[in-house]
Amino acid sequence: MKLFKHYWLYFLISAVFLIPGIYALITWGLKPGIDFTGGALIEVKFEAEPQGFTVENVGQKLNQVMPIERLQTSGEKQYLIKTKPIDNATKDKAVTLMEKDWGSLKVLRFETIGPTLSKELLIKTLTAVLIVALIITGYVWKQFGELKYGVSAILAMFHDSLILLGSFALLGHFYNIEVDVLFVTALLTTLSFSVHDTIVVFDRIRELKKKYGRLPLKTLADAAVLETFSRSINNSVTIIIMLAALFLLGGETIRYFALALLIGAITGTYSSPFVAVPLLLLWEDISEKIKRFRTKS
Repeated sequence: MKLFKHYWLYFLISAVFLIPGIYALITWGLKPGIDFTGGALIEVKFEAEPQGFTVENVGQKLNQVMPIERLQTSGEKQYLIKTKPIDNATKDKAVTLMEKDWGSLKVLRFETIGPTLSKELLIKTLTAVLIVALIITGYVWKQFGELKYGVSAILAMFHDSLILLGSFALLGHFYNIEVDVLFVTALLTTLSFSVHDTIVVFDRIRELKKKYGRLPLKTLADAAVLETFSRSINNSVTIIIMLAALFLLGGETIRYFALALLIGAITGTYSSPFVAVPLLLLWEDISEKIKRFRTKS
């Protein structure tokens, strides 16, 4: 089966998902959570379901104490309240006011992050992504002895990252979904997941190249992907099923973390054979054309 006879078709498939995401990133950007903007998060659980516990009502009640920016459910009789950075005393006042109108409650979580810490966290996040990318490129280059393997692996990795970032830019714009530290964790996990599968395919290409070195790289790539395809699918499907269950059945606090991992797992499964390998073949074709041009001249 000649999977890569027209390998440019796989680039077109990727473009269908990349272009809307990149447009969303440029136009709207990601919607940052309090981890990156600063603020406070209070999670409360009521003994009885509170009636009329809405952003408008809670905002009017607590306006003098703290401005409410967002209110969402996090479970049965549980709510997440996002506000500006506040201290513990202000939180206690807000809790007292809520108990007067909506009944007894328990504070499950209280987090507050100032703008200085949030800026530092953002810089560390970007630095971590850059360092991971450089280390992975160098590692793959060293293991396979050719720069094209490292570059192809890292470009496939960034392909997955862009799709994930673009997806959350769209979700943030249309559904008000924010990114936080858990999203960063999912992003870094996606990088490793993508490269893991890519290395498996590249390693098989290397083995076939040792045995059948005279065959064209495209023929070896076809064989390598076909031989590793069932293994990749079986491995990925088990992860995808688990993440889908977490997204559908998990609590509000981890739902979008699971969604980010789910998107990363799906794109990583696709990109290893159908982005990294075509990039490798594209590099090989360009190198051959340059050699022929130099020979003629």
